[in-house]
Amino acid sequence: MTANIKRVAFFERWLDPVAEQMLAGSPDIELSRLSFDDPVEASRAVLRRMHGYQVSTRGDLRGPWLADAALIEACPNLLAVQSTGAGFDVIDLEACTRAGIAVCNQAGSNKEAVAEHTLGLMLALSKRIAVSDKGLRTAAGVDRYAQIGNDIHGTTIGLVGIGHIGRRVAEICSKLFGMQVLACDPYLSGEEVAERGARKVELAELLRESDFVSVHCPRSTETYGMMNRAAFERMKRGAYFICTARGGIVVEDDLAEVIREGVIAGAGIDVFLKEPPPHDHPLLQFDNVIATPHIAGMTHEALREMAASAARQWVALLSGEVPPHLANPEVWPRFADRFESQLGFRPKPLPTTVA
Repeated sequence: MTANIKRVAFFERWLDPVAEQMLAGSPDIELSRLSFDDPVEASRAVLRRMHGYQVSTRGDLRGPWLADAALIEACPNLLAVQSTGAGFDVIDLEACTRAGIAVCNQAGSNKEAVAEHTLGLMLALSKRIAVSDKGLRTAAGVDRYAQIGNDIHGTTIGLVGIGHIGRRVAEICSKLFGMQVLACDPYLSGEEVAERGARKVELAELLRESDFVSVHCPRSTETYGMMNRAAFERMKRGAYFICTARGGIVVEDDLAEVIREGVIAGAGIDVFLKEPPPHDHPLLQFDNVIATPHIAGMTHEALREMAASAARQWVALLSGEVPPHLANPEVWPRFADRFESQLGFRPKPLPTTVA
């Protein structure tokens, strides 16, 4: 009996070759590798035939290959798209849902990497590691008494969002450094936040009480520009701001202004609205800002797990199983109809715990 072939396309490469190795074990899944250098119309012709599209990271993505409304309209056979990591800002979730397309992310696959990077930024700022290192390399002499930092033990961290990554940050901060952990997350109850190791508060209280404010929420219409001057002015004098989430949540010019004025002590920023940021970006002009080029989730271990997670979900999804990281569960009834129409069998119903 001829296998019912399910077709999945991706551009250039996976984050780790383990994904292709895993999918090679599914003879009914056919992978199509596209190149950003290929003619646009040729790539569009391939995508029009696809059941699945594995979207590249925002930093790698080129041309008209975001999973936006235009691409979705041009791909009538598309059943599902997946993001590379936990974020799915390169995917128009609402347009996919309207079209009956399932969207998956790789939530939790890089939580250890991002949580550790967050702690690295906190320690580097509070211990003045980057400033001292730069001084030793560039100055004739460094006054070590001018480089006195602060302990983070016993201080308070406020988490804006406490999903997979925020939960891990909470665990490390409370258990390793004895920190008090506050969290603002409108989608979780106080009991759920407490189970994740924090005390639920509103954003205003979190900003007012925290020695470190760390952002771990997705970028959305709700969070875009949320961290602006008004928010920074509510923070403690001497507090630090950390963002390893997504560019656009922070109004970067506002953050640069409050750092210049000494409203807060400094910042650790891994994500920017435009990546990489230009060399003359305002935030790159301060010694008390540590910036990294969106690498918090890029460890060898995390990249391998993100790729493996995506492969596991493609196998599950195209076998009719409910994938573990379905971002739009409300799409499932229409998705199931389209899936059955194209592939000849109906996927399993959505568990009530996922809906």
